[in-house]
Amino acid sequence: MTTYTHGHHETVLVSHRWRTAANSAAYLLPHLRPGRTVLDVGCGPGTITADLADAVAPARLTALELTEDALGLARAEIAARGTANVDFLVADVQALDLPDDSFDVVHAHQVLQHLADPVGALREMGRVCRPGGVVAARDGDYAAFTWWPVVPALDEWLALYRRIARDNGGEPDAGRRLHSWARAAGFTDVTATASVWCYASPEERAWWGGMWAERVVQSSLAGQAVAKGYATEADLRRMADGWREWVAAEDGWFVVPHGEIICHV
Repeated sequence: MTTYTHGHHETVLVSHRWRTAANSAAYLLPHLRPGRTVLDVGCGPGTITADLADAVAPARLTALELTEDALGLARAEIAARGTANVDFLVADVQALDLPDDSFDVVHAHQVLQHLADPVGALREMGRVCRPGGVVAARDGDYAAFTWWPVVPALDEWLALYRRIARDNGGEPDAGRRLHSWARAAGFTDVTATASVWCYASPEERAWWGGMWAERVVQSSLAGQAVAKGYATEADLRRMADGWREWVAAEDGWFVVPHGEIICHV
């Protein structure tokens, strides 16, 4: 991954910090228990990380990010919570400098979609997972995003995001591909499932749509869109207005589907 499409603007982090193990890793929780060591790949701001660490304590969880700056977000969250069983590692999941069979559980949330070689990353995740352990991944599937009512500006937004994500070497429609990627990586015992985030109440619409209305004009995505000539600032403002139109719709509904895999090692 050379460019993280979303970037780390506060409008991005506010959505990442909303994530918990309950709303973003429920498929993994039955496989966790006290004493199981975990590698959390692409831990982001650490909210899921902290929940996973609590689930396996007193065992250690290692939080991994690609840069020290990104890892600093998780360090701050873990310190604020007083979670004591987390270690931190700067590394690239596509080439881990870790011994074979190092962890009982290796987890990645919304990571594989951003990688040039997701199959290679899964192989590396499997290499560092002990026999009897699990490799788990969950990724969104942008092409399957759906909403009501029809707002043409949101179609523009989605097409723009998918175009830039692919320019950056990623696969925004990763969710549907996870099962095939896992098999290509050599896993033979794979459980593939799906789950969604759904935003429909007035409070949910205001949070999700309001966040994206700001994000589409302020985040790294906006800068990339203008720099690449894919959108003007006026185009981005129109997309932001589309988000506000959706928020205001009393029957507004938005679903983000995710693919999930549990690979038994």
